[in-house]
Amino acid sequence: MKNIYRYIVVIFLTGLIIFPSGILNAGNKDRSGQAGASELLINPWARSNGWGGANVACSKGLESIYTNVAGTAFTPKTELIFAHTDYLRGADISINTFGISQKIGESGVLSLAIMSMNFGEIEITNTSNPDPSTGSIGTFSPSLININIAYAKAFSNSIYGGFNLKIISESIADISAQGMAIDAGIQYVTGEMENVHFGIALKNIGPPMKFTGDGLSFRGFYNQFSQTSPTFEQRKSDFEMPATLIIGGAYDFLFGESRFTLAGSFQSNSFTKDLITLGGEFSLKSYLMLRAAYTYEDGITEKKNRTTLYTGPSAGFSVAIPLNKEKGSTFSIDYSYKSTDPFDGVHTIGARINL
Repeated sequence: MKNIYRYIVVIFLTGLIIFPSGILNAGNKDRSGQAGASELLINPWARSNGWGGANVACSKGLESIYTNVAGTAFTPKTELIFAHTDYLRGADISINTFGISQKIGESGVLSLAIMSMNFGEIEITNTSNPDPSTGSIGTFSPSLININIAYAKAFSNSIYGGFNLKIISESIADISAQGMAIDAGIQYVTGEMENVHFGIALKNIGPPMKFTGDGLSFRGFYNQFSQTSPTFEQRKSDFEMPATLIIGGAYDFLFGESRFTLAGSFQSNSFTKDLITLGGEFSLKSYLMLRAAYTYEDGITEKKNRTTLYTGPSAGFSVAIPLNKEKGSTFSIDYSYKSTDPFDGVHTIGARINL
């Protein structure tokens, strides 16, 4: 039976690599900025953000809904997380995320996560009022919301798989766009101590999105002799999703009740440069966890050649407090930092309860 499962996972992984190759190979660094919904590439969770995405093969629990949805299958019973991100500190951008995952049946897990990105109040300007300092004509607040509904399942003691349905909403005062995308992922665990991990995740696959609303229309005249001013609507162009394919591996070095995990991943982006991430996590009795990672892409080491605001390093820690040792319930505080230039980095703090 084990061999059958292994054959299935090999065939499935091969299919995932071959099938999306037409999508992923079509993109390159010359297409940067041509995709939309780029907030889908922002990790809103504290623990996995400290890894920099290196833990695609070994992520476990609710946070896996971003890194590799298959990892949500490791949820023991119920997990709740709230996270707050000070994104690009100094830019007044914040992200609030809430999620819950619940084990159903013997091997299935159902998860829900909502991410909201806030930009504060922005002054309205137009051709008649280009400078808000001379007199404000009002403000507007952009809104970006992603709703994730995921299901994952343990197919055996070694194979875990899942999928995630994303509902995407972007809006300002008079323009909005809605869309949907799907993630899918697999994790494979092997080794005598189950300390060898492999994972693959295909993310943000969905139809193009398009903005609509009154903000794309205006009143004008056909010509200088026209006596009426009809409403004209500007042409709208579709934009594609930022599809990614991530492949990774990890190895656990076990020292009694302590653990050190070394992990790496390769991320192929359809509209930006590819990423290579190497990271590690040290866990002391599962109560204190320290993690760090470095993400490399072409040109990131030189400011003149860098095409991303991230500079590579990321780090974080977690402190877990046991609530009920018999049930394994814990309360945890997580923190992560991701280096950027410009601005003062991305800071994420989260609180989680495992019941």
